[in-house]
This record gives sequence, C-alpha cells and structure tokens, in this order.
Amino acid sequence: MRHDVFIAGYGGQGVLLAGNLLSYAAIHENKNVSFFPAYGVEKRGGAAMCTVVFSDGDTGSPVVGSPSVAIVLNQLSFDKYAAKVKPGGICIINSTLVEADGSQLPGVELVAVPMNEIALELGDMRMVNMVACGAYAAKSGSLALESLEDALKKALPERNHRLIPANIKAIRAGAAAAIQRNT
Repeated sequence: MRHDVFIAGYGGQGVLLAGNLLSYAAIHENKNVSFFPAYGVEKRGGAAMCTVVFSDGDTGSPVVGSPSVAIVLNQLSFDKYAAKVKPGGICIINSTLVEADGSQLPGVELVAVPMNEIALELGDMRMVNMVACGAYAAKSGSLALESLEDALKKALPERNHRLIPANIKAIRAGAAAAIQRNT
C-alpha cells in the first residue's frame, strides 16, 4: 500500500525533523521511502514543508500534488495548502495556531489537535513536531507508534538521544489527542 503525507509549517517548528522521523519509521517497517524537504532561506520563521511517500513497492515521485494526509502546523500553511488534500483524505491541524472547521474542507476529515498546548504541558515547545507525528500515526494507521519511537535513534543526532524519552511522551500524547478529540 502507498502512503503520502505533506507537512507544512514555519521554520523552527521541526517540520523537516518530523518528515525525517516518518521516513525512518517507514524504513523500520521495511517500506520504500521518498522524502522531499523544501524550505526558505530563513532559519526560523520562514516557510518549511516536506513530503514523505512510502510504500511496500515503488514510491514514485516524492512530489505529491494532492496528498492523502496533510499535517499543518500554522495558519499560513493551512490557508495555502489545506485545500490540496485529496477527497477522502485527512488534514491534521495544530488547532493552537490554526482556526479551521470542517466546512472549509468538504470531503476531508479535519483532525484538530492543540499541538502547542500539548507540547507546553509536556514542558518543551519544541515537541510540537513529535505531537504531530503521533497524531499522524494514530489517525492514518500507516505507521506503528513503536516504529516512530524506534526511529528516533536515527532521526535525532546522537547528542540529543537523551531527549528520546521526552519525544516518546510527545508522540504518545499526540496519538492520544488525535484519537480522543476526533472520534
């Protein structure tokens, strides 16, 4: 089966790390993966996005015009990209920063997760991307949470491996919020 996800936000929200983590988790599950990052010249605050495509067979191009799933971390990204999600797809939004309702995306399941709030409750605002990855895994069913947790060792630089337990908490919190608040 082929899965594709588009992740968008601003620089500093960990969009590219989230894409890397999903890629490594898919590789952990013996999938073929294409990862396509794109970002502006700014280090923080500029646009950041990526596409991850994974499959048991060929993945094809990492460029996806109408993704099955989008993870949108800020309002500007929602306004620009959410309408591209294919009918029957899923749009996971950071409801702390994105104001949206289901009427804006007919035929698309809108999953609202207060990612910033959850990250703050966990004690580290930088965990927004991990919350998003957990929400994605839970709602799409395309990756196991355990694969995401195992992939942290590959996605994070070794100097940050001490943060793996906190990242696992954030992944699990995102998964729980996506299921609990959107069923």
